[in-house]
Amino acid sequence: MKILDTHQHLWDLTQFRLPWLPPDGPLARSHTPADYARAAEGLGIEGTIYMEVGAAEEQRKAEIEYVVGLCSEPNAKMLGAVVAADPSEPGFIDWLRSIPTKPEASSFKGVRIGLHGGMAPGYCLQPDFVSGVRLLANLDMCFDICIRSDELGDAAQLAARCSHTRFVLDHCGNPNVQAADLTEWKRGINSVAQQPNVVCKISGLINTARPGAWSAEDLAPIIEHCASAFGYDRLMFGSDWPVCTLNGTLRSWVEALDEITHDWEKSAREKLFAINAEKFYAVQLPTK
Repeated sequence: MKILDTHQHLWDLTQFRLPWLPPDGPLARSHTPADYARAAEGLGIEGTIYMEVGAAEEQRKAEIEYVVGLCSEPNAKMLGAVVAADPSEPGFIDWLRSIPTKPEASSFKGVRIGLHGGMAPGYCLQPDFVSGVRLLANLDMCFDICIRSDELGDAAQLAARCSHTRFVLDHCGNPNVQAADLTEWKRGINSVAQQPNVVCKISGLINTARPGAWSAEDLAPIIEHCASAFGYDRLMFGSDWPVCTLNGTLRSWVEALDEITHDWEKSAREKLFAINAEKFYAVQLPTK
Protein backbone atom coordinates (compact mmCIF):
# COMPACT_ATOMS: atom_id res chain seq x y z
CA MET A 1 0.00 0.00 0.00
CA LYS A 2 1.45 3.35 -1.01
CA ILE A 3 1.99 5.97 1.70
CA LEU A 4 2.20 9.75 1.60
CA ASP A 5 3.91 11.05 4.72
CA THR A 6 2.41 14.46 5.53
CA HIS A 7 4.69 15.30 8.45
CA GLN A 8 8.35 14.93 7.50
CA HIS A 9 10.89 17.01 9.40
CA LEU A 10 14.42 17.49 8.11
CA TRP A 11 17.11 19.74 9.51
CA ASP A 12 20.72 20.55 8.76
CA LEU A 13 22.32 21.91 11.91
CA THR A 14 25.20 23.30 9.88
CA GLN A 15 22.69 25.74 8.38
CA PHE A 16 19.92 26.15 10.95
CA ARG A 17 19.55 26.81 14.65
CA LEU A 18 16.60 25.16 16.39
CA PRO A 19 16.05 26.97 19.71
CA TRP A 20 13.79 24.22 21.06
CA LEU A 21 16.32 21.44 20.46
CA PRO A 22 18.39 20.42 23.53
CA PRO A 23 22.04 20.60 22.44
CA ASP A 24 22.90 17.33 24.15
CA GLY A 25 19.69 15.46 23.31
CA PRO A 26 19.27 12.47 21.00
CA LEU A 27 17.95 14.62 18.15
CA ALA A 28 20.83 17.10 18.29
CA ARG A 29 22.34 16.20 14.93
CA SER A 30 21.43 16.83 11.33
CA HIS A 31 18.61 14.73 9.89
CA THR A 32 18.92 14.62 6.12
CA PRO A 33 16.89 13.26 3.22
CA ALA A 34 19.33 10.33 3.07
CA ASP A 35 18.70 9.57 6.75
CA TYR A 36 14.96 9.61 6.15
CA ALA A 37 15.30 7.36 3.10
CA ARG A 38 17.13 4.77 5.20
CA ALA A 39 14.50 4.94 7.95
CA ALA A 40 11.67 4.61 5.41
CA GLU A 41 13.18 1.79 3.38
CA GLY A 42 10.66 -0.92 2.55
CA LEU A 43 7.68 0.87 4.14
CA GLY A 44 5.98 1.97 0.92
CA ILE A 45 6.43 5.71 1.48
CA GLU A 46 6.28 7.14 -2.03
CA GLY A 47 6.08 10.83 -1.20
CA THR A 48 6.33 13.37 1.60
CA ILE A 49 5.19 16.80 2.71
CA TYR A 50 7.85 18.74 4.60
CA MET A 51 6.86 20.25 7.94
CA GLU A 52 8.65 23.31 9.30
CA VAL A 53 11.07 22.55 12.11
CA GLY A 54 10.89 25.52 14.46
CA ALA A 55 14.05 27.15 13.16
CA ALA A 56 15.13 30.49 14.61
CA GLU A 57 12.81 33.26 13.44
CA GLU A 58 15.54 35.04 11.47
CA GLN A 59 16.19 31.81 9.53
CA ARG A 60 12.65 31.19 8.31
CA LYS A 61 13.36 32.59 4.86
CA ALA A 62 16.48 30.44 4.57
CA GLU A 63 14.46 27.39 5.64
CA ILE A 64 11.97 28.06 2.85
CA GLU A 65 14.79 28.32 0.31
CA TYR A 66 16.26 25.06 1.64
CA VAL A 67 13.05 23.10 1.34
CA VAL A 68 12.12 24.55 -2.06
CA GLY A 69 15.48 23.30 -3.28
CA LEU A 70 14.67 19.81 -2.00
CA CYS A 71 11.26 19.84 -3.70
CA SER A 72 12.88 20.92 -6.97
CA GLU A 73 15.41 18.10 -7.14
CA PRO A 74 14.92 15.58 -9.97
CA ASN A 75 12.79 12.61 -8.89
CA ALA A 76 12.22 14.24 -5.50
CA LYS A 77 9.84 12.44 -3.19
CA MET A 78 9.17 15.67 -1.33
CA LEU A 79 6.04 16.95 -3.03
CA GLY A 80 5.40 20.12 -1.04
CA ALA A 81 6.03 21.99 2.17
CA VAL A 82 4.29 23.57 5.13
CA VAL A 83 6.49 26.50 6.08
CA ALA A 84 6.94 28.59 9.22
CA ALA A 85 5.16 31.91 9.50
CA ASP A 86 3.18 33.76 12.17
CA PRO A 87 -0.11 35.01 10.70
CA SER A 88 -0.27 37.78 13.31
CA GLU A 89 3.00 39.43 12.28
CA PRO A 90 2.80 42.66 10.23
CA GLY A 91 4.95 41.24 7.42
CA PHE A 92 2.75 38.19 6.94
CA ILE A 93 0.37 39.86 4.49
CA ASP A 94 3.18 41.18 2.30
CA TRP A 95 4.83 37.75 2.31
CA LEU A 96 1.60 36.09 1.23
CA ARG A 97 1.11 38.59 -1.56
CA SER A 98 4.57 37.81 -2.89
CA ILE A 99 4.04 34.06 -3.16
CA PRO A 100 2.11 33.93 -6.47
CA THR A 101 5.00 35.72 -8.21
CA LYS A 102 7.61 33.23 -7.05
CA PRO A 103 8.62 30.28 -9.27
CA GLU A 104 8.54 27.99 -6.23
CA ALA A 105 4.93 28.90 -5.39
CA SER A 106 3.66 25.39 -6.18
CA SER A 107 5.86 23.97 -3.41
CA PHE A 108 4.05 25.95 -0.72
CA LYS A 109 1.11 23.98 0.63
CA GLY A 110 0.55 25.64 3.98
CA VAL A 111 1.77 27.51 7.03
CA ARG A 112 2.39 26.58 10.65
CA ILE A 113 3.49 28.31 13.80
CA GLY A 114 3.80 26.07 16.85
CA LEU A 115 1.06 26.99 19.30
CA HIS A 116 2.06 24.18 21.65
CA GLY A 117 5.41 25.66 22.61
CA GLY A 118 5.79 29.13 24.06
CA MET A 119 2.54 30.62 22.79
CA ALA A 120 0.04 31.70 25.44
CA PRO A 121 -3.45 30.16 25.47
CA GLY A 122 -5.74 32.09 23.13
CA TYR A 123 -2.86 33.36 20.97
CA CYS A 124 -4.47 31.99 17.82
CA LEU A 125 -7.71 33.88 18.51
CA GLN A 126 -6.17 37.36 18.43
CA PRO A 127 -7.74 39.51 15.70
CA ASP A 128 -4.49 39.90 13.73
CA PHE A 129 -3.86 36.15 13.84
CA VAL A 130 -7.37 35.34 12.65
CA SER A 131 -7.12 37.91 9.84
CA GLY A 132 -3.84 36.42 8.66
CA VAL A 133 -5.18 32.87 8.66
CA ARG A 134 -8.22 33.96 6.68
CA LEU A 135 -5.93 35.23 3.93
CA LEU A 136 -4.50 31.76 3.39
CA ALA A 137 -7.75 30.78 1.70
CA ASN A 138 -6.98 33.21 -1.14
CA LEU A 139 -3.97 31.07 -2.10
CA ASP A 140 -5.59 27.74 -1.26
CA MET A 141 -2.99 27.23 1.47
CA CYS A 142 -3.77 25.42 4.69
CA PHE A 143 -2.91 26.18 8.30
CA ASP A 144 -1.55 23.45 10.56
CA ILE A 145 -2.81 23.67 14.13
CA CYS A 146 -0.32 22.20 16.59
CA ILE A 147 -1.82 23.04 19.96
CA ARG A 148 -1.96 21.72 23.51
CA SER A 149 -4.78 19.27 24.08
CA ASP A 150 -6.52 21.42 26.68
CA GLU A 151 -6.77 24.24 24.11
CA LEU A 152 -8.62 22.33 21.41
CA GLY A 153 -11.56 24.63 21.99
CA ASP A 154 -9.38 27.47 20.66
CA ALA A 155 -8.62 25.38 17.56
CA ALA A 156 -12.34 24.86 16.96
CA GLN A 157 -13.02 28.58 17.34
CA LEU A 158 -10.21 29.49 14.94
CA ALA A 159 -11.55 27.11 12.30
CA ALA A 160 -15.06 28.50 12.75
CA ARG A 161 -13.85 32.10 12.38
CA CYS A 162 -11.88 31.20 9.22
CA SER A 163 -14.46 29.04 7.50
CA HIS A 164 -12.90 29.41 4.03
CA THR A 165 -9.43 28.35 5.17
CA ARG A 166 -8.45 24.68 5.28
CA PHE A 167 -6.93 23.39 8.52
CA VAL A 168 -4.92 20.37 9.63
CA LEU A 169 -5.03 19.35 13.27
CA ASP A 170 -1.57 17.95 14.00
CA HIS A 171 -0.88 14.90 16.14
CA CYS A 172 -4.53 14.05 16.91
CA GLY A 173 -4.67 17.17 19.06
CA ASN A 174 -1.67 16.12 21.18
CA PRO A 175 -3.29 13.81 23.75
CA ASN A 176 -1.24 12.07 26.42
CA VAL A 177 -1.38 8.42 25.42
CA GLN A 178 -0.78 7.37 29.03
CA ALA A 179 -3.59 9.51 30.47
CA ALA A 180 -6.05 7.54 32.56
CA ASP A 181 -8.95 9.75 31.46
CA LEU A 182 -9.24 11.11 27.92
CA THR A 183 -12.69 12.63 28.40
CA GLU A 184 -11.57 16.25 27.99
CA TRP A 185 -9.46 15.44 24.96
CA LYS A 186 -12.38 13.60 23.35
CA ARG A 187 -14.63 16.58 24.00
CA GLY A 188 -12.07 18.85 22.37
CA ILE A 189 -11.62 16.56 19.37
CA ASN A 190 -15.36 16.43 18.87
CA SER A 191 -15.56 20.23 18.87
CA VAL A 192 -12.80 20.52 16.27
CA ALA A 193 -14.30 17.76 14.13
CA GLN A 194 -17.57 19.69 13.95
CA GLN A 195 -15.76 22.21 11.76
CA PRO A 196 -15.93 20.79 8.20
CA ASN A 197 -12.80 22.68 7.11
CA VAL A 198 -10.49 20.67 9.44
CA VAL A 199 -8.76 17.37 8.77
CA CYS A 200 -6.96 15.33 11.42
CA LYS A 201 -3.37 14.21 11.09
CA ILE A 202 -2.76 10.80 12.66
CA SER A 203 0.74 11.43 13.93
CA GLY A 204 2.86 12.20 16.96
CA LEU A 205 1.25 9.67 19.28
CA ILE A 206 4.18 7.49 20.26
CA ASN A 207 5.95 10.50 21.78
CA THR A 208 3.76 10.34 24.91
CA ALA A 209 3.35 6.56 25.02
CA ARG A 210 5.11 4.35 27.59
CA PRO A 211 8.82 4.81 26.93
CA GLY A 212 10.17 1.75 25.19
CA ALA A 213 7.14 -0.33 26.16
CA TRP A 214 4.19 0.97 24.15
CA SER A 215 2.04 -1.17 21.88
CA ALA A 216 -0.45 -0.64 19.10
CA GLU A 217 -3.15 -1.39 21.64
CA ASP A 218 -2.12 1.69 23.63
CA LEU A 219 -2.62 3.96 20.62
CA ALA A 220 -5.76 2.37 19.19
CA PRO A 221 -8.41 4.17 21.33
CA ILE A 222 -7.12 7.58 20.27
CA ILE A 223 -6.95 6.69 16.58
CA GLU A 224 -10.37 5.06 16.62
CA HIS A 225 -11.91 8.10 18.30
CA CYS A 226 -10.38 10.42 15.70
CA ALA A 227 -11.75 8.19 12.94
CA SER A 228 -15.19 8.25 14.54
CA ALA A 229 -15.16 12.04 15.03
CA PHE A 230 -13.69 13.11 11.69
CA GLY A 231 -14.69 10.23 9.44
CA TYR A 232 -12.39 8.36 7.09
CA ASP A 233 -12.38 11.18 4.53
CA ARG A 234 -10.69 13.61 6.95
CA LEU A 235 -7.73 11.60 8.22
CA MET A 236 -4.11 11.75 7.03
CA PHE A 237 -0.98 9.86 8.01
CA GLY A 238 2.09 11.65 9.32
CA SER A 239 5.34 10.20 10.61
CA ASP A 240 6.66 13.12 12.69
CA TRP A 241 10.13 11.81 11.81
CA PRO A 242 12.68 12.19 13.35
CA VAL A 243 10.83 13.27 16.50
CA CYS A 244 9.14 9.87 16.53
CA THR A 245 12.54 8.26 17.08
CA LEU A 246 12.54 9.52 20.67
CA ASN A 247 10.26 6.60 21.51
CA GLY A 248 10.40 4.22 18.58
CA THR A 249 11.23 4.17 14.90
CA LEU A 250 9.47 5.18 11.73
CA ARG A 251 8.95 1.49 11.03
CA SER A 252 7.46 0.73 14.45
CA TRP A 253 4.99 3.62 14.07
CA VAL A 254 3.91 2.59 10.56
CA GLU A 255 3.56 -1.05 11.60
CA ALA A 256 1.52 -0.10 14.69
CA LEU A 257 -0.86 1.99 12.60
CA ASP A 258 -1.12 -0.81 10.06
CA GLU A 259 -2.07 -3.18 12.87
CA ILE A 260 -4.63 -0.79 14.36
CA THR A 261 -6.34 -0.25 11.00
CA HIS A 262 -6.08 -3.86 9.86
CA ASP A 263 -9.84 -4.42 10.09
CA TRP A 264 -10.79 -1.17 8.36
CA GLU A 265 -12.18 -1.34 4.84
CA LYS A 266 -9.43 -1.24 2.23
CA SER A 267 -10.73 2.08 0.91
CA ALA A 268 -10.55 3.65 4.39
CA ARG A 269 -6.94 2.52 4.84
CA GLU A 270 -6.01 3.87 1.42
CA LYS A 271 -7.59 7.21 2.29
CA LEU A 272 -5.68 7.43 5.56
CA PHE A 273 -2.28 6.50 4.15
CA ALA A 274 -2.36 8.40 0.85
CA ILE A 275 -5.56 9.34 -0.99
CA ASN A 276 -6.85 12.02 1.37
CA ALA A 277 -3.45 13.74 1.44
CA GLU A 278 -3.11 13.63 -2.34
CA LYS A 279 -6.42 15.46 -2.65
CA PHE A 280 -5.79 17.86 0.22
CA TYR A 281 -2.37 18.99 -0.99
CA ALA A 282 -3.14 18.64 -4.72
CA VAL A 283 -0.21 16.28 -5.30
CA GLN A 284 0.04 12.87 -6.85
CA LEU A 285 2.17 9.93 -5.85
CA PRO A 286 4.00 8.18 -8.68
CA THR A 287 2.11 5.34 -10.30
CA LYS A 288 3.80 2.00 -10.74
